[in-house]
Parts: sequence; structure tokens; C-alpha cells
Amino acid sequence: MTALDWTVLAGYFVLMVLIGLWSRTKIKTVVDYFTTGGRIPWWLSGISHHMSGYSAVMFVAFAAVAYTYGITVYVWWAVSIGVGVGIGAFVFAARWNRLRAKHGVVSPLEYLAQRYNLPTQQVLAYSGAALKVVDIASKWVAIAVLLNGFTGVPMRWGILLTGVVTMLYATLGGLWADVLTDFGQFVIQAAAGIAMFVGVLRHLDGVPTLWKMWDQLPEGHGDALNGPYTPIFLIAFLFIKTFEYNGGMWNLAQRYMAAPSGSEAKRSALLSSILWLVWPLVLFIPMCAAPLLVPDLGKPEQSYVELAQLLLPSGLIGLVLAGFFSHTMAMVASDANVISSVITRDLGPVLVPKLRRLSDAATLKFARITTFTFVTVSMLIAILTNGQGVVLKIVVDLVAATMGPISIPLMLGLLPWFRRCGSRAAIASWAAGLIVWAVVKWGIGSTDTTMVVALPLATSLVVYVGLGLLMPERRDSVDVLLDSLNSDPDENDEVLARRAAANAAD
Repeated sequence: MTALDWTVLAGYFVLMVLIGLWSRTKIKTVVDYFTTGGRIPWWLSGISHHMSGYSAVMFVAFAAVAYTYGITVYVWWAVSIGVGVGIGAFVFAARWNRLRAKHGVVSPLEYLAQRYNLPTQQVLAYSGAALKVVDIASKWVAIAVLLNGFTGVPMRWGILLTGVVTMLYATLGGLWADVLTDFGQFVIQAAAGIAMFVGVLRHLDGVPTLWKMWDQLPEGHGDALNGPYTPIFLIAFLFIKTFEYNGGMWNLAQRYMAAPSGSEAKRSALLSSILWLVWPLVLFIPMCAAPLLVPDLGKPEQSYVELAQLLLPSGLIGLVLAGFFSHTMAMVASDANVISSVITRDLGPVLVPKLRRLSDAATLKFARITTFTFVTVSMLIAILTNGQGVVLKIVVDLVAATMGPISIPLMLGLLPWFRRCGSRAAIASWAAGLIVWAVVKWGIGSTDTTMVVALPLATSLVVYVGLGLLMPERRDSVDVLLDSLNSDPDENDEVLARRAAANAAD
């Protein structure tokens, strides 16, 4: 990298910190810190939802998949998410928003105590929080791999650099900082991605490359499904991503909650869905073309780094690297914020009852401390493992397989069609899914990606729905809660929501 590249990268980091400092002035209460009080415009919420859904893992692990198997990574990953988010726009998005507007809910898991009971809420909160820490550790490793490939900076220093900058703006500015930096990062990533896309076309056959390169690539690279990625895997992945990206990945539920209304949350989801269907294709085309430009790589995860160094001039390499950072920092900052909300609102007050009596200022301080701690712990895990074999393993196997059992009770619990499913169904489906995953992955030792991903999801879904039908636990309070999420609030509902939020703070 040249001095110009380093200047571009340094400028990016400075901009992120400045946004965090400015956002701090917007934060008055813990409600502002976690949901912005519902003041995020729908278009900004949609962009933030999209940016918070992926990280630099895409440019390491998924670049390796594109190099090895071709365009299938776009089909089973990006298209699945785009379709899933589109479905969620009509099913989940508005209901998340109305939890905040009508019931003063700040954390995505806060409603579970009323929907099921406190033990169910706590089980899902602890298991999801543990998963998030490991998941984010893999994101630090991915960005450190990229930084090392471009600059030779040791892995540990790369993790520390990215982590400290993210920690600063996420801790200071809360969700406001997350959303605003997401927008800035979206602009940077657009410029970087288009530069790489154009660079690949110019180096090969121009625009005709888009249809000619598939005949030049290894057999199967132009197929929608290739290698271990089968139709069953695609269906399972679609189900998982529909749950995960509509709230099962808790930070994305926050984007819907932060919109002004349920109808605006729906619009933000539709925008995110469109972005998922269009933008990753621009990013994956260069990855798929990589075997023609940098053939016979011993480490396919380095393919995007090799492409950038081959094709891009001084300055643009720094921009591309800033784009890598942008995705990771967007996801980590949003995860840190939502984990902080879960600890502040759901876990902490149960473990230490006196936390319920904290003042608004003290609660906000506690929220910032938990954000700081989450980022620190995830960085330590990444540094101690030094990235040995964790990136693709965690993202595809662990997260994809266990997110289903964790998110099914959370997501289906929002819908009136499953009002008969109570705490018994929620706990049993969670436990059964995780047990099946452990047996398949570690007991049998299966390397079949389809089995590892599909069986836990199918088990959790069948147990949840089956117990709801066979052993229903219907309650009047649950009926009232679910029916209240069918429409946006009127003025009386807003008064009740403010009272609920005040009571929760007390």
C-alpha cells in the first residue's frame, strides 16, 4: 500500500470516530441509546439493516467459496437473504416496531417475558449472547486477515485497530452512531465495490465478460447450486435467513424498532431486500472471475486481496480496504448495541435487582459499559485464537445451524398463528435443535453441510409447532399482546407506551 492508500484508510477511521462523537449529543436516555426513540427515517433504517447484515467475512470466506465453486455463493447466500427479508417486510417488520411504539419495548428479547415467561427469556438471552460473542470474534479475524494480506500488519494489531475504533463510536453514540456510520460505510463500500467491478471488466473482455467468463471458468462455476450446496441446503438456508435477518439476528430487529412506525419499518425492510438482491451481485462477480486473473491460489480466501493488488491503482486499494472495514464495523457495532440492550434490560436486572432502581443517567452509563465489555471480550477471543480455522467454520456451521433453534421461539412468538405455543414449546424447541446440531456435528462428525444446517432448524420448527398443537398454553394476556401488534398505534396507544417505558425505567 502507498502513502495515499494509508491516508484514505486513516481518514475513514477518523470519520467513524467523529460520527460517534457527534451522535453522543443525540443520546439523552437509554431508549435513545438502543432505539433512537423511533426517529430513524425508513430509507436510513433500510440501508442500515442491509449494512449490518454482513462483514469482511464476505471478502474472506465467501470469496473463497466463489473462487472454488462460482456464482452459487450469490444464489444460496445473498438471494436467500434478499427473499427472506422481503418476506419479513410483510410478516415481521411492522410487528417489531409496534412492540416499541405500543409497549415501550427497547430490547428485542424484552417482550419474551410476557409472551412466554422469564425463564424462557433468560435461556434465549444467554445462549444468543454467547453465540454473538463467538460470531463477532470471527469477524475480527476476517478483517485482520485482509489487513494482513494488504499491508503485512500482524493479525493481533489488525484486530486491535479495528476493535478500538469500533468500540469508540459504538460506545459513545449508541444506535444513532451505528446507523449514521452504516450510511457512511454504505457510500464507501459502493465506491470500492464499483471500482473493483470495473477493474475486472477492463482487465478481461469488458462488458461481454459478464456472460463470456462462465465458459472460461472451471465446470460448474456458472451453476446456481454447485459443490456441497444442494437444493435442500438452499431451502434450509432460506428458512434460517428469513428468521435471522428479520429479528433472529437481534441487531436487525432494532432497525425496524427504530423506524417511526410499523408502515415505515415495512418500507425499510423492502429497501433492504432490494439491496440484498442487487448489490452482492456487484461484489461477487469479481470474486467469481478471480480464477481467470489469479489462478492456482493455494489460499482461496486471499483471492479478493490478490485481485485488488493486481487491478487497482494507488488510493483505490485503501478505499477497498476501508470498504472491508466498513462491513465488519457496521455489524460489530450493531451487535454490541443490541447485546448491551439485552444485558441492560433483560439479564442484568434479573441477576442484580438493584439495577432496576438506577437513574436514567446511571442506566445509560451501564449500557455503555456493557457495550465496551462486549467488544473487548470478542477481541480477546479473536486474538487468543489468532484466527486458526475459525472464520468459515463459525459463520457457516455454528451460526447458521444454531441461529434457527434460538430464533424460532423469538420470531414465531410474534405471530398470532402460533399463539397456542407457550413456554414449554419454546424451551423444548430450543433445546431439541441445539442437541440435534451437537449430535450431527460432534457426535456423528458429519461434514455434510446440508445436514448440519437443516436438521437443527427442522427439529426446532417441528417441536415448536407440534407442542403448540398437542399441548397448547394459550393465555389471555398473550392474545392481547399479539392482537395489539396488528396495527400502528393511535394517540392513546402512544400515551400507554410512554407510561410503559417510564415504568420499565423505574
